[in-house]
Amino acid sequence: MTVSERTSGSVTILDISGHVTLNDGADQIRDKVKAVLAEGKRQVLINLGQVSYMDSAGLGELVQAYSTVSKQGGSLKLLSPTKRLKDLLVITKLAT
Repeated sequence: MTVSERTSGSVTILDISGHVTLNDGADQIRDKVKAVLAEGKRQVLINLGQVSYMDSAGLGELVQAYSTVSKQGGSLKLLSPTKRLKDLLVITKLAT
């Protein structure tokens, strides 16, 4: 899994690619979100368009990232989740 950062206006976009699993560094999302917040950035967009697989650890990291950003007064949104990931979010009732 890789996480890269880019900015568009006041929004920080985190592009994630590969497998987001416990063994493939799902905690990289947490570290990157904390780094972005430490820089004072509060609008975060996580681009999931290149994520080929996500397990429960990956989902947990997304939930934790959302909670962390929200507690700091920011907003976190997901961009381009794959159909499989959308289905997973609906099944786990995280889509709302």
